[in-house]
Amino acid sequence: MSKTPPPRTDLALALLRCKWKDAEAQLLGPPTDRAVLEAIVRVYESNTKELRDIVDEIGWPGRSLVGEEAANAAFLIAQHSDADRVFQRRARDLVAQAAEVGEATHQQMAYLIDRCCLNSRPRRPQVYGTQYIPGRGGLLLYAVEDAQRLDARRAAIGLEPYAEYDARIRGGLALFGGESAT
Repeated sequence: MSKTPPPRTDLALALLRCKWKDAEAQLLGPPTDRAVLEAIVRVYESNTKELRDIVDEIGWPGRSLVGEEAANAAFLIAQHSDADRVFQRRARDLVAQAAEVGEATHQQMAYLIDRCCLNSRPRRPQVYGTQYIPGRGGLLLYAVEDAQRLDARRAAIGLEPYAEYDARIRGGLALFGGESAT
């Protein structure tokens, strides 16, 4: 049985092209290499512009409009929109609204909330414990507000317990030859 294409296949294809460019950029090498980092940033900025144009035209590109995969791509682009913090905060708010009506996930909302905390000036502690920062010897969990209630907040929106998430993140780093986070 064939799947019905989303109403806005043009936007879906544009978002998926951005996702593919993002994935290709990740394969260029370690972001510790200046040339690689600059190439990744150029891709992120180009993708941010594409998503901003789409959002200006139609609002948040949710599941029913662009399909599941393209809606996930829109989230990824917003997550990587660090160079445009104003747009990233706008995307966070739109994703939160979209999550309330099933057009995005609450997990996506959590990642964007935390990323915006990390990118705020001054920085604010994150809420859901999804973001890491580089530190001596590997990655460090970025500061978390009310750490004693972290797992309760994560569970309330369907995220796995922090210890499981942390093990998965650190295991992925080891799998790809990254530094140990401990």
